[in-house]
Amino acid sequence: MDNLSTTNSPKGHVLRLHKVVKRYGSFQVLNEVSLDIDEGEVVAVIGPSGSGKSTLVRCIHQLETIEGGSIYLNGELLGYRQDGAHLRALGPRELARQRQQLGMVFQQFGLFPHMTVEENVMEGPVQVLGDSTADARTRARHLLGRVGLAEKVTAYPQMLSGGQQQRVAIARALAMRPKVMLFDEPTSALDPELVGEVLSVVSDLAKAGKTMVIVTHEIAFAREVATRVVFMEGGRILEQGDARETLSNPRTDRLRSFLSRVM
Repeated sequence: MDNLSTTNSPKGHVLRLHKVVKRYGSFQVLNEVSLDIDEGEVVAVIGPSGSGKSTLVRCIHQLETIEGGSIYLNGELLGYRQDGAHLRALGPRELARQRQQLGMVFQQFGLFPHMTVEENVMEGPVQVLGDSTADARTRARHLLGRVGLAEKVTAYPQMLSGGQQQRVAIARALAMRPKVMLFDEPTSALDPELVGEVLSVVSDLAKAGKTMVIVTHEIAFAREVATRVVFMEGGRILEQGDARETLSNPRTDRLRSFLSRVM
């Protein structure tokens, strides 16, 4: 691996990305992306298709291997360990341990069709975290109530709308007690009338102080919910700042042009 590096991760930064590089063959998807995220921040990542937004959160979640730079979670290097003067890739077990601390909600819901809603939320805590069935059930019911699905605990995924399935997916991610929640365009697979119910759940998490990184094309939602917005294009961060201020008064012509087309 080229240009993998370590850097200090100052106290207070839950996530730190330092000059992260990701390539697919000769195509560089992420070009030395650096980003610090503090506890309780809600960072909305916006930009045109192909800008590297989804790849960014997939690299944070260790679903993609980076070719350069470094990513830290609460000061711990993700994906690699220091071995003298070299960095060695972590094995599957260590990667799984790190990934548990990062809740991921995808565009597609990925629920187990043969399990009830409650069982879907319980599965991870029982099988991975070692929670007792009773504790996992209690927590699952609490989280399903939190996302407005208390009455659906015995339903199967195919009995739910797309918006309801995505809310179950959010509850399932929260059940793993992650330090950071990552959302990869969580409403893009939904019919327009179902988008609001999912965004409402994410908004409630933001109000509760959950640290989140949200890849989204919902600009109005980003303005209202995010504490910071990051605008990406061509694998780089072109502009970032306070969400309301940046989206109301963009500094760069490129962000101004992007917003004029999508809003």
